[in-house]
Amino acid sequence: MEQNLFELGLSKRKAVLGAEYVEKNLASADEFTRPFQEAMTAWCWGFGWGDEAIDPKTRSLMNLAMIGALGKMHEWETHCRGAINNGVSKDEIRAAIHIVGIYCGVPQALECFRVARKVLEERNLL
Repeated sequence: MEQNLFELGLSKRKAVLGAEYVEKNLASADEFTRPFQEAMTAWCWGFGWGDEAIDPKTRSLMNLAMIGALGKMHEWETHCRGAINNGVSKDEIRAAIHIVGIYCGVPQALECFRVARKVLEERNLL
């Protein structure tokens, strides 16, 4: 079952984040980081994203809110790109950031807006 979760996770991860990004991360993994990359791919992406009860677009919006709340902006940027890949619109990203601001504070929302602007500009969506 674990190999199946890894394969499913790899497929989901590439679909959301892009094959090039995922393959680069896996290729740069060494003996120190590879076990975590493999476990995260199986658990987060295979078990979590592989559960079809929540569609990818909704899951992406949830991730933006949670990762934004945690203030993990490098991961937020990655998942902002993934959210766009999953059909999340500029207006939906803005609304998710508003929720971060309401529940986590204006400074955190401002950080999300800074990163979102970067991602949206690189995608020619602003």
